[in-house]
Amino acid sequence: MAFWKQLFTWWNGQTLNTRFFTWRKGEFVGSDEFDNKYYRAKSALPESIAERRWVIYNGYSEASAIPPGWHGWMHHRNDQPPGEYTPREWQKPHLPNQTGTANAYRPAGSIIAGSKPAPRVPDYSAWRPE
Repeated sequence: MAFWKQLFTWWNGQTLNTRFFTWRKGEFVGSDEFDNKYYRAKSALPESIAERRWVIYNGYSEASAIPPGWHGWMHHRNDQPPGEYTPREWQKPHLPNQTGTANAYRPAGSIIAGSKPAPRVPDYSAWRPE
């Protein structure tokens, strides 16, 4: 079954072409807390073209599943891959995009939330000359 998923789908991790390219040219850089694996390949023209960087997702290919430190490395904002990151006590753990799931944000008055719309309240009061 895994062979057929790699042959016909791109959203379930990696395709056969990605697996082959990773095997031939990929240099493993590291992995994150979601077990996504990060690779790079040196450029043939390093003075004009940056190295190629890619991720093989653990599960569905969802770009919001990349933590902030790895996101910076993937987009060439940082030259060095992130080391062990210790979040501060006020930081929440990273969550992928929750849209379309049961954890999605549903404000008061949303049709999906099942509540009645909030009453309309003007944001401002218009100025009237006296």
